[in-house]
Amino acid sequence: MTDSDASPAAPPSNRYDRMEWAGAFGDLGTLIPFIAAYIGVLGMDPFGILFAFGLSMLVCGLYYRTPIPVQPMKAIGAAASIQAVQTAVVTPGAVHAAALATGLVWLLLALSGFMRHVARWVPATVVYAILLGLGVGFMLQGVKMMHGDLLVAVAAGAMALALLRSRRLPAMFFLLLFGAALGIWRQPALLSELVSAPPSLRLPSWELGELDWNQVFVAIVLLVLPQIPLTLGNAILAISRENNRLFPERPVSESGIAFSTGLMNLFAGVSGGVPMCHGAGGMAGHVAFGARTGGSVVILGGLLLVLALFFSGTVVTLFQLFPPAVLGVLLFITGLQLAVGNGQLPEARTERAVVLASAAVCIWNVAAGFLLGCALHYAARRGWLRL
Repeated sequence: MTDSDASPAAPPSNRYDRMEWAGAFGDLGTLIPFIAAYIGVLGMDPFGILFAFGLSMLVCGLYYRTPIPVQPMKAIGAAASIQAVQTAVVTPGAVHAAALATGLVWLLLALSGFMRHVARWVPATVVYAILLGLGVGFMLQGVKMMHGDLLVAVAAGAMALALLRSRRLPAMFFLLLFGAALGIWRQPALLSELVSAPPSLRLPSWELGELDWNQVFVAIVLLVLPQIPLTLGNAILAISRENNRLFPERPVSESGIAFSTGLMNLFAGVSGGVPMCHGAGGMAGHVAFGARTGGSVVILGGLLLVLALFFSGTVVTLFQLFPPAVLGVLLFITGLQLAVGNGQLPEARTERAVVLASAAVCIWNVAAGFLLGCALHYAARRGWLRL
């Protein structure tokens, strides 16, 4: 996969052809597990989660007109699930409060103009390290998901490799059909459950009345603060530069992305959703499977809205159809796209060391890798780091 293959100039308007439809599902490897965790572990209402994601995707796809993704905030999602199991102190109300607090943080940074200064302080080598580390991390997570079902993983991987460059037979459609057919064959009761569930219209409800100060405290201390460096590195700086590299005719600014992140989190907080961001990995997933415009994001958002409004009661069953090994293949390809699509390592030995060290830490924790990369970069500029 070459840079030229993955980074055509963005067209002036959205498309909704078969490649955009295929690319729309390129981010399922990260989207489904986090949504399933929020629903299954924390007992959150699927309607609010899907409604917030769907409407946010719809607006972002129409506004940006590039495959700007809308993803769950990973640190918050992981922390909320783990704490809910271990201590039961994280409740759905705390997750809504985390979305509101996160929204306020990024709105203030965008409107104050401070976001522009932050973007100038963070060196390009650190952003490159984040993308490289995220890519390798996605690949490793994909391998873990494939490990328990190797035959399915090999079959899905071979199918993806054979069709990935095809414009006539989009790989994603065949992967989804393969995964759904396999899920139905292994668990036929799931199909009966899906078919027997009639559509039932639901309308949005507002969640602010259920918040209390204890939930706000838990949200800020356990969920929001650990997420801020991760969002800054991956979902503000990295996505801005990745979008502008792939789609120079539709550039975005760090302040604009921060403002967008703030608005959609405020909306999620009051509509029963979860904290969301524009992760760079999501764009890589959409692009890897054919997306070249915001049409892919509009398509996915529209489908999620339909699920929320008419089928939110069957979402858990629908997610169970797709074997983890197939999702692992999607995640592996997304990671590969992210890791190889960002040019070459710097020529200077010290800069290469900064990138590789930061990327290695980003595989474990993006926020820690971001802080380490900044520290190493400025240490090298002052002559304190010699390799």
